[in-house]
Amino acid sequence: MASSKGSGPQVIDISKLNLEQLTNLKNQLDQSGECVDKVTPEVKGKEVLVPLTSCMYVPGTIADAEKLLIDIGTGYYVERDVPGAKDYFTRKVKFVTEQMEKIQKIAAEKSKLREVVMDIMEVKSWRAESQK
Repeated sequence: MASSKGSGPQVIDISKLNLEQLTNLKNQLDQSGECVDKVTPEVKGKEVLVPLTSCMYVPGTIADAEKLLIDIGTGYYVERDVPGAKDYFTRKVKFVTEQMEKIQKIAAEKSKLREVVMDIMEVKSWRAESQK
């Protein structure tokens, strides 16, 4: 979704995303929220795979199960406790869902307008044919 120009982080304007991209973003946020639910005090000291790239991982150990680093975009991270992280992802999912609903509403309105225009064109075409 980010542009490949330059090497720094890219800003993505969520209002410019299409419905499919918003759906993918919502799914990612839902998945992140579900992962937060799995962070309990019992996971401290457990081994995990830490991603270095999208296809390369290294083994690691969970040192602190009470604080999480959340990627909030454009290369920025914030530290939150587990309830704060869950709240963050819940709010983001709600926001993205609202954006999706707006897009669906606009698409429905455009579809109705298209039908009206097509009906008008059909009537005008019919009138032109009947006047010949």
